[in-house]
Amino acid sequence: MTEITRIAIDTSKSVFTLHGTDADGRAVLRRNLRRQDMVPFFARRPPMEVVLEACGGSHHWGRVLAGLGHTVRLIPPQYVKPFVKRGKNDRNDAEAISEAAARPEMREVAVKSARQQANAMLLSVRELLVRQRTQLVNALRGHAAEFGHVARLGRQGVAKLLADVAEDAELPTPARDALALLGAEIGRLDARLAEVDARLVAQHKQTPTSKMLAEVPGIGPIGALSLVLRVDFSQFKSGRHFASWLGLTPREHSTGGKTRLGGISRAGDERLRQLLVLGATAVIRQAKPGKASAWLIALLARRPRKLAAVALANKMARIVWAMMTSGEAYRQPATA
Repeated sequence: MTEITRIAIDTSKSVFTLHGTDADGRAVLRRNLRRQDMVPFFARRPPMEVVLEACGGSHHWGRVLAGLGHTVRLIPPQYVKPFVKRGKNDRNDAEAISEAAARPEMREVAVKSARQQANAMLLSVRELLVRQRTQLVNALRGHAAEFGHVARLGRQGVAKLLADVAEDAELPTPARDALALLGAEIGRLDARLAEVDARLVAQHKQTPTSKMLAEVPGIGPIGALSLVLRVDFSQFKSGRHFASWLGLTPREHSTGGKTRLGGISRAGDERLRQLLVLGATAVIRQAKPGKASAWLIALLARRPRKLAAVALANKMARIVWAMMTSGEAYRQPATA
């Protein structure tokens, strides 16, 4: 019987598609397994390489299969897609995962422990609550505008809008009730977000590396904690590699020896990139000669503020990588 050296798995909720290859890369196993049959199947197999896409549930299966003695590799989906053959189906997807894993320079995602995922889960819950609140505020503003009520942006604007709606005697009762319902839901989410923020700040204060990163201008408790809990800095060779992974480096389209750079690629973790750019924007808003770094003042003198914010976010990412890999504290640069 041919020995299987690698099994690639296309995961799903109920049915898992396996693609096994031998030492020469020939396909010797193609089959489907139901969820309940996964552990018994791999428990009977000798230790081998098992490859999955880094997607929902992959870290759980990575821990389970590693516990059975197998070597588990997680590959980002965007690196698997180029190997999918014509006609997408589960078998072709599993084969593409196997083909991607055979490449010697293929990048991987480290399998997270259950504790690592649990610690980062509250950050994901907060993002969901923020999105829901934004949706409710947009709906409130849109519906109120239909009756001539417009308020400025921000929390104070929402509060004033709700007060104006409540005092409008000419507003039809169904509209007033619907807007009041939206206001009540916004208030409920505000209370929930306050609770979540308090727990995250407490977690931040108990995490030395998070407190260290918060010393960087533009990085607050939420941003520092997100970087610590979501990023494995050991997988990046340099600060530029990390900034590129975040999508903060230019998209390149070069050919014939001519270098052509475009806008930022926007690859990687969207939330981390957003936190860094928002933090950089806040720093630029307060930037003045004598207080900001000479590099930033010179950049603002020759570039638009939004472009400078992305450049500063890139610099912040490199600083964060250097701090996390060396353990050094942040050093304030010379001011202009």
